[in-house]
Amino acid sequence: MVLTAAYVSLAGIERSGDLNKAELSAEVEEKDVTTFKSLGWKEVVGGLKSGSLALSFKNDLAAAAVDQAMWDALGTVVPFVVRASQAAVGTSNPQYSGNVLVKSWTPIAGAPGDVNESNHTYPTSGPVVRATA
Repeated sequence: MVLTAAYVSLAGIERSGDLNKAELSAEVEEKDVTTFKSLGWKEVVGGLKSGSLALSFKNDLAAAAVDQAMWDALGTVVPFVVRASQAAVGTSNPQYSGNVLVKSWTPIAGAPGDVNESNHTYPTSGPVVRATA
């Protein structure tokens, strides 16, 4: 699959036009439950789940654009929705949703002649839900 038109909503506002990268990841803590009955083999079980949403923004400083929205959201937990495609949610285009903590924002980044863009990774807060309908 080639990502050409991913869908990303942050704080209830579609941001697909402000982004050129979106990456949702999830993981589970590894908890060691090895005992003497493990016969010298390590045994593990899953612990707490966590996730992150990495986004690459094309910054826009105009009034009511992405900079103002992200500045206002800084330090708060906001809802997110991501899909691989703008198409309808379905088994071949699942939707992932939840909440993230907006813990950073870089309104200005670059050298002369560069595009003003910034990369951020936001931790999830609470469950991430996968939907196919």
